[in-house]
Amino acid sequence: MTTTTRRKVGIAGAIVGAASAGVAAATLAKRYAVGRIRLRPDAELGEPFGELKGRERTLTTSDGVSLHVEVDGPEDAPLTVVFCHGYCLNLESWHYQRRDLRESHRIVAWDQRSHGRSERAAAEDATIDRLGDDLAELLERFVPGPCVLVGHSMGGMTIMALADRRPELFGDRIKGVALIGTSAGKLAEITLGLPALVSKVVHKVAPGAVSMLGRRGALVDRTRHAGSDIAFLITRYVGFGDSKNVSPTLVDFAESMIRATPTEVIADFYPALMNHDKLSALHVLDPVPTAILVGDKDWLTPPDHSRAIAAALPKAQLTEVPDTSHLIQLERPGVVNDALRDLIKRVEL
Repeated sequence: MTTTTRRKVGIAGAIVGAASAGVAAATLAKRYAVGRIRLRPDAELGEPFGELKGRERTLTTSDGVSLHVEVDGPEDAPLTVVFCHGYCLNLESWHYQRRDLRESHRIVAWDQRSHGRSERAAAEDATIDRLGDDLAELLERFVPGPCVLVGHSMGGMTIMALADRRPELFGDRIKGVALIGTSAGKLAEITLGLPALVSKVVHKVAPGAVSMLGRRGALVDRTRHAGSDIAFLITRYVGFGDSKNVSPTLVDFAESMIRATPTEVIADFYPALMNHDKLSALHVLDPVPTAILVGDKDWLTPPDHSRAIAAALPKAQLTEVPDTSHLIQLERPGVVNDALRDLIKRVEL
């Protein structure tokens, strides 16, 4: 081996060694950070997440998809509260709200198609309009009287799709609406808390990246099922704004719901979310009491989106919750529960 060759090999070895050392250092730093977080006092350590069970039902939709439904609370209650969960979540995301209301109100919670325990739908049926149709069929089957609709993120969009397709239900059957951490459109313009230039690049490459992951969903899912420190940190940062006080048990609970959502489902629904635009349908909600809640640090459906909804609904009550991110119903359950009880009182007057 010549001197020049030995020098090149040495340089290459040094680069690889430095890179390996960097990766090892980053891994140790990540584990150290997660370890420190998990050692903090955890107020939710004994909370029975995933253990609140209602009376299980199944809704077979008009296009043949079986949806998992749970009915809770007294059957003879004069008002039903219907919970519609968000993207990559399931009905368990309403844990605190179900716990708070189940003794006094009839509750219907459901897993949206392809989420939770509901059946997978074809990719072409992963649309917000189809979710609105599912909600209409759910009301017909499991809600015999007046109701209040509560939607978080994609669940709020589902309610908007219902308003667009079945406006006659609002004011008669549907007596009130809560829209939590959601948007009426233009999600493709959000910054995700990133600098404008970086955000623009992310939005440009994201559709192709998500589509590619979807095509390799089974392979990707095999690496997701065990969970990871990275997934924990991402969920904590995006879902809870990296709050220093958020419970590690709560973060694990949220991350487990996200992880249980197949990568193909994430890819199937992504275009529908980016193309969602129901601002013109919001006037349908104007006759009924409406509560709008958003965390002031929500990067997925930022406060500007809730303000746009409120501008279209001048009689609605808008609440921006300080130091709160996207998973507001889990991060600030007391605030959300109080808002829902206030909405129910307005409906029952």
